[in-house]
Amino acid sequence: MKQKVVIKVAMNGNKSRSKVLKIAVGAPGVQSAGFTGKELDQLEVVGEGIDAVVLTSLLRKNVGPSDLISVGSAEKKEDKKIEILPAASNSYPYQFSAPYYPIQHYPVEYTNHTDPCSIM
Repeated sequence: MKQKVVIKVAMNGNKSRSKVLKIAVGAPGVQSAGFTGKELDQLEVVGEGIDAVVLTSLLRKNVGPSDLISVGSAEKKEDKKIEILPAASNSYPYQFSAPYYPIQHYPVEYTNHTDPCSIM
């Protein structure tokens, strides 16, 4: 049976966040881990046979203050069914495309002047 463990961890920055995830994923039985809560300060771990007390003490030892919030089953409840309506087609009666303008090439004639002064 899958279980879900939520642990509140005091983290300072990205380095401590990556350290928390590294510790959580390294624990035996963990299948997924992620951050939840308003301030993303809660670690949510899902797996089979997770020892929540050992995981919390590892986080306290390596990262900082950690509190075990909840341990429960990870089964999802499906109370509401959401019907997916077909998307409205985005076809318009008049399709617009950019007009094509052909590129015109004009011949350029170069004359060789023998005068050293280019002003006159």
